[in-house]
Amino acid sequence: MSEQKVRMAMVGLGFGAEFIPIYQAHPDAEVVAVCRRNEAEMNKMADQFGIAKRYTDFDQVLADPDVDCVHINSPIGDHAWMSLQALDAGKHVMCTVPMATTLDECRQIVEKVQETGLRYMMAETVVYSREYLFIKQMYASGELGKVQHIAASHPQDMDGWPAYWEKMVPMHYATHVVSPCLGLVDGLAEYVSCFGSGTVREDIAEKSGSPFAVETCHIKIKDTDLTAHIWRALFDVARQYRESFDVYGTKKSFEWTLIENEPHVMHTAKKPENEIAEKVDVPDFSNLLPEPIQRFTLPKEIHDSEHLSFVQGGGHGGSHPHLVHEFVSAIRDDRDPRPNAVTSANWTCVGICAHESAVKGGEVVRLPDFTLG
Repeated sequence: MSEQKVRMAMVGLGFGAEFIPIYQAHPDAEVVAVCRRNEAEMNKMADQFGIAKRYTDFDQVLADPDVDCVHINSPIGDHAWMSLQALDAGKHVMCTVPMATTLDECRQIVEKVQETGLRYMMAETVVYSREYLFIKQMYASGELGKVQHIAASHPQDMDGWPAYWEKMVPMHYATHVVSPCLGLVDGLAEYVSCFGSGTVREDIAEKSGSPFAVETCHIKIKDTDLTAHIWRALFDVARQYRESFDVYGTKKSFEWTLIENEPHVMHTAKKPENEIAEKVDVPDFSNLLPEPIQRFTLPKEIHDSEHLSFVQGGGHGGSHPHLVHEFVSAIRDDRDPRPNAVTSANWTCVGICAHESAVKGGEVVRLPDFTLG
């Protein structure tokens, strides 16, 4: 393990700014540079956090020898090319979801990681949220019994978000529902079948190239008897924001609340009365983190953020400091982060393959070999 702090460059300072104080507080990390196209906004943020190195050009970041790693929070269309260029420049990469929007881009990143020996981690928030950590703990202890089925949903009204969302196919941003289903059982998707349902308004269909209001997919989990069911919606569906995750076991089952900020539900198989249901409060898991960053599991502790991910999503279930700690620890310990490049590609390619299936009327589409380990 190296004794030197992991030196981060933050690329994209909208949502990405939420991570700066966490890295700064982490005992093994520091933020040495920031990068944003809008110079005035970049300087404002850099002044707030006392960061000296400021770049408006990504190439300048990659040329900086003081940068070990880049944390990419740019718009989705930038994720693949920025990740590839960073790896080519010898930088480890943390990138917000999704990894890419095409199978070929995902393949290139996986191959580049294998070629360079560098570390890549997709910053998937759900698998570090308090709900996921709670269910994962129950699964590992055997409290759920044998898992029989997993389901997840992510409806979210993207009107009012940046314009590039209007070009997005619902399943091309599916990692928030794919990742908990696969991550819980440490599985990879083998193949998918997906249907499109309903229609979005004409201008959205024209921009995205997809008519579907909802895409709903079944995932066959490799080397198990399990399937998972997921669905996504981005526009023209009346539903409160929800990133849900349901798990059905022989002993206990967990169901996500239907209404935000209300308790989740636990079902317990108990004879002679089966399926006894009770509301459950999910604990925080800040105790898993170094003390200096434990406070960041609560979104209000970061800074006064008006980013819509916090307004609608409550700060992603306290996941941000867990993501930071996992990535920093992986770099310090010279190991693969969780999720690594192959797993990130599998989670991302589920959605890409799912949309392909929907276009083909539900035809089974197999995940490419490079995503299967």
